[in-house]
Amino acid sequence: MAVVRDLLARKGTDVVSIQPTASVLEAARLMNDRGVGGVVVVDEANSLLGIFTERDILRRVVAAGLPPETTKVADVFTRDIITCTPDMNVEEIGLIMSTRRVRHLPVVDVTGLHGVVTIGDLLAHRLSDQETTIQHLNSYVFDTR
Repeated sequence: MAVVRDLLARKGTDVVSIQPTASVLEAARLMNDRGVGGVVVVDEANSLLGIFTERDILRRVVAAGLPPETTKVADVFTRDIITCTPDMNVEEIGLIMSTRRVRHLPVVDVTGLHGVVTIGDLLAHRLSDQETTIQHLNSYVFDTR
């Protein structure tokens, strides 16, 4: 059974982060530049404070009519976040993402932040597993011996 550590080994542990003092515009530009849908919000010691996503921009900035140039990430990021550990199994985080309707799970343990797993990472893993199963079944059925 695959665990979160396996997903991180495949995708890498690079974490796109921002400090709460940054503006929403800076955060949006960072997300665009890095091609991600969210950034983790960290303090000066690199401790996880929360997450700031495209959904936060839409709901808490645009819909509220706040100016992105002057609105601080600290005022609009999601503080009450769901996290996972490197040893959690992939099925468990899939259930968490589905039931809690989240697309990003920061991966943390007692040593700190290890990465972020997204719904896209989970889907890529499942697709890879299915392709492997199909190849094995094809070999079993059509292999000439």
